[in-house]
Amino acid sequence: MPDITARTLSRRHEWFLLLTLLAINFTHIMDFMMMMPLGPQFMRLFHITPQQFGMLVSTYTFSAAAAGFVSAFWVDRFDRKHTLLFLYAGFALATLSCALADSYWMLLLARAVAGGFGGIVGATVLAIVGDVIPAKRRGTAMGTVMSAFSLSAVAGVPGGLLLAEHFGWQGPFLFIAAVAVPLWLAANVVIPPLRGHVQPHRSRTAWQQLRFMYGQALHLRAFALMASLMFAGFSVIPFLSPYMVATVGIGEADLKYIYLCGGLATLFSARLIGWLADHIGKVRMFVIVAVLSLPAILLLTHWQAAPLALTLSVTTYFMVFVSGRLVPAMAIVTGAVAPQHRGSFMSFNSATQQLAAGLAAFGGGLMLHKDATGALQGYDLVGYAACGFTLLCIWLALRLR
Repeated sequence: MPDITARTLSRRHEWFLLLTLLAINFTHIMDFMMMMPLGPQFMRLFHITPQQFGMLVSTYTFSAAAAGFVSAFWVDRFDRKHTLLFLYAGFALATLSCALADSYWMLLLARAVAGGFGGIVGATVLAIVGDVIPAKRRGTAMGTVMSAFSLSAVAGVPGGLLLAEHFGWQGPFLFIAAVAVPLWLAANVVIPPLRGHVQPHRSRTAWQQLRFMYGQALHLRAFALMASLMFAGFSVIPFLSPYMVATVGIGEADLKYIYLCGGLATLFSARLIGWLADHIGKVRMFVIVAVLSLPAILLLTHWQAAPLALTLSVTTYFMVFVSGRLVPAMAIVTGAVAPQHRGSFMSFNSATQQLAAGLAAFGGGLMLHKDATGALQGYDLVGYAACGFTLLCIWLALRLR
């Protein structure tokens, strides 16, 4: 649609809008990321196995995948402002339910509900940026809103761990639920009505849309690339903190430094990788970063007791290159579909990513077990599997050239 709404906004209003969307993005990403460093506490307090903890992580992504798939058929029928306000209110209540859960099964249910709302919140935020910000400034705006990922690692996770140290594991979830209230009110004020995309008659039925999206070889290769990339990362990432505590010997209070150092590094490396992808080619840059991620995966999943500074250098190296693969990969996949079909394509792609991430976390948990000393065994096997999926990603990316 034409950027009619964008022309009616002043730069000042536009700036407040982007800050609000950035903050909303930050809260729902922090909600997902906090589960991983809290793994040692959940396993100890709820007396659960690595497999059960893997389900806590994967349930969120399974629910987000299902919600994202279903929403792809109806989300464009409503005002995006009202859609975001409804979804964010549901997300805040679900996060509050996580803090109030008094058993593993109640927490599992609350995480499923949070994933259903939170998964669509992120997609809606990006859709609003696309509707409101003119094309000539849209790249910078997207970069601003997407910086929530790095900010979550730099400030959200370490801050959440501090809250957990003082108020228990419930502290981070209570904080997110409390912050969501003023953010909801701010969104209601600064987001303009967005109905320009609503069409009175749909050009395709749901079945026709599915056949179009999943009936083309190029689309399928793009979906396969993103699914393989999730398996190459989320089989390892959810168990990083439990492995560091149980096997490497890192104290739970020191876990925040892993995310602080990794987040600060990726805050700069992601932009550099994106800039290089624009200059030397997206596929070439993806292959370079993916190859460099292989030793990072093997090193991390075989790591043993070592000084904290040396361990932080390994985890930071891992985060830079494993997360860095996503930057050129998203650019490759975005170019695999015609612009007029990109919105629906990206919704289905998001659902594919979430489903693959959930399966990867669940599968990674099945490969792990505790020995008599409490150390996690099998993480090396998870690393080998992640490297195999990374090689598959390289092959698929070359086929998308």
